[in-house]
Amino acid sequence: MTAAALVPEATPANLAPLGWLRPHYVTDSGQLISSIHSLLVESRGQRIVIDTCLGNDKSRIVPQWNQRQGHFLEDIASAGFPRERVDFVVCTHLHPDHVGWNTMLVNDHWVPTFPAARYIFSAKDWEWLDKAPVTPLGDYAGDSVRPVFDAGQGECVAPDFRVTDEVWLESTPGHSPGHVSIRIASRGEHAVITGDLIHHPCQLARPRWSSPFDFDKAAALKTRLDFLQRYGDQPVLVFGSHFATPSAGRIVRDGDAWRLA
Repeated sequence: MTAAALVPEATPANLAPLGWLRPHYVTDSGQLISSIHSLLVESRGQRIVIDTCLGNDKSRIVPQWNQRQGHFLEDIASAGFPRERVDFVVCTHLHPDHVGWNTMLVNDHWVPTFPAARYIFSAKDWEWLDKAPVTPLGDYAGDSVRPVFDAGQGECVAPDFRVTDEVWLESTPGHSPGHVSIRIASRGEHAVITGDLIHHPCQLARPRWSSPFDFDKAAALKTRLDFLQRYGDQPVLVFGSHFATPSAGRIVRDGDAWRLA
């Protein structure tokens, strides 16, 4: 899947006036640059994994996602998060690029990757996915979410659930029915992890550019506009779940629009 597929209105011509996007978020030829992130948070002695990317051994129609053999577990272990010591896994929403490493293949069975973790899912998102037909993206509920519930590790929660007193969910619906972002406040510092309410920094400047993958485009637009009003020109570090490096910054005014700084 190309980054351009996420935001079709982000054509080279439409992106040209947004010079601040280059070189980190747009190529010299005007193509979007994107990525997929898992964020690691430590709070009150709890190791928390926010979203779990694509996973290995998963059958997906997107070529770059299909039957991957990546080094995700080695990477997070090197950051101090060995899978056996993760306390919480929190999914901003239930799409295949955010739940993949929820499970791993062991003896031809999907089992939870993080054996000691509580997996936190939006109740509204799971209600939707549990009843949804298998999409062209594959049966990712069957290989990446249901096995977590079968193992007794899945929890459906309200959109204001607190993981710790420093880390909590914030309702940001539209991209999916129960989409949430993650708020962090510690030692006087504040941050938010977007999930997919914004796919690319260009949507800070052009929030009306929507994604074909938004479940409810009107709700997604309202969420983006509300998000910009809430966090624009505020001392809050914004982590974009699909923002290329640098994937975090503050939202600041840029004329009559916004940009990442």
